[in-house]
Amino acid sequence: MADQPLFTGWDKLQQRFDELTAQLTAGAIDAKQRHTLQKEHSYLNTLLGKYRELQTLEKQFAEVTAQRDQTGDAELKALYDEEITDLSQQKTVLNTQLEELMFPPDELDRCGAYIEIRAGAGGQEAALFAGDLARMYSNYALAKGWRVGIVDCHETDLKGYKEVVLAIEGKGVYGALRFEAGTHRVQRVPSTEASGRIHTSTATVAVFPIVTDAEEMAINPSDLRIDVFRAGGAGGQHVNKTESAVRITHIPTGVVVSCQDDRSQHKNKAKALKMLQSRLVVAKREKEEAERSGQRKQMVGSGERAEKVRTYNFPQNRITDHQVELTLNKLDRVLEGELDEIVQALQEKARQDRRSQPLYII
Repeated sequence: MADQPLFTGWDKLQQRFDELTAQLTAGAIDAKQRHTLQKEHSYLNTLLGKYRELQTLEKQFAEVTAQRDQTGDAELKALYDEEITDLSQQKTVLNTQLEELMFPPDELDRCGAYIEIRAGAGGQEAALFAGDLARMYSNYALAKGWRVGIVDCHETDLKGYKEVVLAIEGKGVYGALRFEAGTHRVQRVPSTEASGRIHTSTATVAVFPIVTDAEEMAINPSDLRIDVFRAGGAGGQHVNKTESAVRITHIPTGVVVSCQDDRSQHKNKAKALKMLQSRLVVAKREKEEAERSGQRKQMVGSGERAEKVRTYNFPQNRITDHQVELTLNKLDRVLEGELDEIVQALQEKARQDRRSQPLYII
């Protein structure tokens, strides 16, 4: 069965490329427009170049296959088979490169990420589950060689978290963990439950990229309300003695961020501003996307999705991700940080979703 083509509008792309070439050589273009046209021209040049490479390979593949089928010499047939295998591998690589060019992942996928985890329904048990999730993401990050830190947290007396914000820095963190956003549900028998009855609790997760300086937005200082307060929770004796913790409210949007992981108020303020930038950049991008598509994206506003994304069933050692309908009977290992199988399934779904979208320039 022949491979399904990625795209069939190559004539239109070539026509657009020729139009851009003519515009750029005409000369009567202002600098800003020239930059925009050159960017699109360069993209199309790369895309069409890859397509021509693939066409050449397809032609070679057909020729070698025909020669193999026509020969009766077993030794020669074996040589043709080797060449066909090599050409097939080259085609696979080129198809992958072409697909990445045509349906690229989000440019923010390469960034680090803030993971905000909040206890939901279930009281102390929900707070303990939030702690389990924080450890799971931390262990996964450390196994990947990423850096992990707690930016803000509110601990309970049982060492759970009402809320905890992790900063995970490394290449590709956001692309790996962005699909964790939503409601996570746990089913287990709490340690305080004498009758052995299974309880259901929830925690919500929001994920935001740690944006680079180039991606940051201009923020009017008059739009900010900055409050300082004494830090709380684990952190040493200093936490209750100095007003080092910082809370920043972006008045136009109502977005609130806080940081208390450093003894320095100035450092906490800088980190909180960085978090605010991430929230605002994502909100702006999602607003633009919603306007283009006429639909609200999954993480608008608070960054939390109402729908259940994953269930953690302790009695049966089972974890189910409802976004990809994947069930694994190794909950204990996943909670220790073995998230790769789930992350890869979610990334593959995202890749298929991108492929279903129309090419932006057609």
